[in-house]
Amino acid sequence: MESWQRAFILHTRSYSESSVLADLFVENVGKITVLAKGARRKSSALKGMLQPFTPLIVQYSGKGEIKTLRQVEAMSLALPLVSVFLYSGFYLNELLHRVLVAEMEMPTLFDDYLRSLQQLAQQVPAEHVLRDFELSLLENLGYHVDFFHCYVTSDDIVESMHYQYQSEKGFISSLLQNSSSFTGEQVLALGKRQFNNEDTLRAAKRFTRIALRPYVGSKPFKSRELFLKI
Repeated sequence: MESWQRAFILHTRSYSESSVLADLFVENVGKITVLAKGARRKSSALKGMLQPFTPLIVQYSGKGEIKTLRQVEAMSLALPLVSVFLYSGFYLNELLHRVLVAEMEMPTLFDDYLRSLQQLAQQVPAEHVLRDFELSLLENLGYHVDFFHCYVTSDDIVESMHYQYQSEKGFISSLLQNSSSFTGEQVLALGKRQFNNEDTLRAAKRFTRIALRPYVGSKPFKSRELFLKI
């Protein structure tokens, strides 16, 4: 049997009349799928614990694609997310569920995710939290981009100049103005993760959507539909 591991629920679905399949984000392991036997029964204590944003410790066993959940305990109540902060939490879960490959270990991402949820619970501006987490996720995926130098000349990025972003390569100075162009100020803000105005914040959202597109595909996010209803 596995040792106790910290975890969060990303997604659940019914498996039978009495059981649930749960996708967990597990510290030092990554995403796994577990079978929670009896979790749908009215008398099951699991029903109240297998909820998003509840810090868990779990034990599971098995070597196949689907593990068996042996024990689970809630470390605390679910983090109190409301309104746009709740929808932002659902977006983080949906993003991880789409992007993570089973048992792909990402040593620092679990703490980044926990910190993001805590910030959302504290009602830190959601757009700042989401952009910071998306950039952390990209780093963990091996998507390393130099935000401080032109990738062709190695010259320092200059705030007043314009740059074209070339996927997974970096930024190159250019006079073109299109959906892949950014000002030097916007590029440096990405590197520092300091979005001090609406312009740099919008640019960060545009960049992360470009960079994440190969990982998430074209299917709309259900959580984004919730944002539109606010």
